[in-house]
Amino acid sequence: MRINHNISALNAYRQLSVNNTSLQKSLEKLSSGYRINRAGDDAAGLAISEKMRGQIRGLNMASKNAQDAISLIQTAEGALNETHSILQRMRELAVQAASDTNTATDRAEIQKEIDQLAQELARIGNTTEFNTQKLLNGTFAGTFHIGANENQNLSLQINDMRGFALGVVGDVNLVNVAVSGTIAEGSVTTDSNFTSGTYTIRFNSSSSVYEMVDSTGNISATSSDGVTFSLSGADDTLQFSTTVTSGTVTFSISGTTITGTFTPTPTPSVTNNGLEAGTYTYDSTNKVLKDSSGQVVATTSDSKTFVDASGKTILTLGTALTGNATFEVKGINVSNQTAANQAITTIQQAIEKVSTERAKLGAYQNRLEHTINNLEVASENLTAAESRIRDVDMAKEMMEFTKMNILNQAATAMLAQANMLPQSVLKLLG
Repeated sequence: MRINHNISALNAYRQLSVNNTSLQKSLEKLSSGYRINRAGDDAAGLAISEKMRGQIRGLNMASKNAQDAISLIQTAEGALNETHSILQRMRELAVQAASDTNTATDRAEIQKEIDQLAQELARIGNTTEFNTQKLLNGTFAGTFHIGANENQNLSLQINDMRGFALGVVGDVNLVNVAVSGTIAEGSVTTDSNFTSGTYTIRFNSSSSVYEMVDSTGNISATSSDGVTFSLSGADDTLQFSTTVTSGTVTFSISGTTITGTFTPTPTPSVTNNGLEAGTYTYDSTNKVLKDSSGQVVATTSDSKTFVDASGKTILTLGTALTGNATFEVKGINVSNQTAANQAITTIQQAIEKVSTERAKLGAYQNRLEHTINNLEVASENLTAAESRIRDVDMAKEMMEFTKMNILNQAATAMLAQANMLPQSVLKLLG
């Protein structure tokens, strides 16, 4: 019998330590719900599980992306629904204007509504947005990521659905430029510094005034409005019967009697490359074209070619403008029977174009709904597979916990018994 080393107690203690470690792991699994709480629990299983988790989270986000894409499509399609309504009304008006039971005055009133409807088509196209992205002005070309991995994309481009692209915008009229006119009664004294002759009217962009220049190149008078020209430093004035902004004026003065004619600079030809219905003003000082709300829609460097913010040419003139001007873009022409008759077909083609775009958007929406279903099924099945690897079987682990708990109690009891064994040595001393 040995007392320096109690081998039985050491053995019981070792078993108690093993049981205690196993009991703690079992408790950890039961409390966390996971079979793998650290790499040491199952190294291979952890690696596989983490890869699956990446796929699952990617699939869930892809499903959200697809839902957002549907929302974007619904926004665009909802706006096109109103575009369809406008075009149907325009077609109805064109049919009405095509009948000669209407007078020229009647058609002029119909044209007014057509013009406003064309402007609303432009407004809808320019303002329909999703998350600040414009959808209907022809600039949207998006890529929706609808998978968990790289390059699992769906691309969508929405065509320009504004009036010009649909063909329901009329010609551009250049107004508020030089027109033929005469000189009205002005204030010219007998010792007037105005002298009979031929003068050129031009606009000075640096001072924003109209100048009357004589044959020698000297400035004889200036005007702020193109109607009343005043001699600098004197009371003498010449007043035109209409706005004179560019051209040549020839007049003679006899006492206070003024006679003369005005020959305007030829109105340049205008080519509409994308300007929507509405009224626009050209600021020759800053070389910008503004809409009725004062927003800059185009810029020019030569006063002939106007480009929008994207660099697209939307307006081209035959000759450069020398001063401020106003452009008026109307809706499709229904001012006479022939024009209105042709407009019916044009508007019908626009309706069909919008129908095609709406059908495309509807097809994409249906496709994305199937995409969402597929993603959710894949996520569900992959989650089930990951669960089998990572999650603990609670019933099985409770069995293990119960076993280890009993063994731990038994080992504790046996350790107590082993510690009492050396006391039998005392009997030898009796």
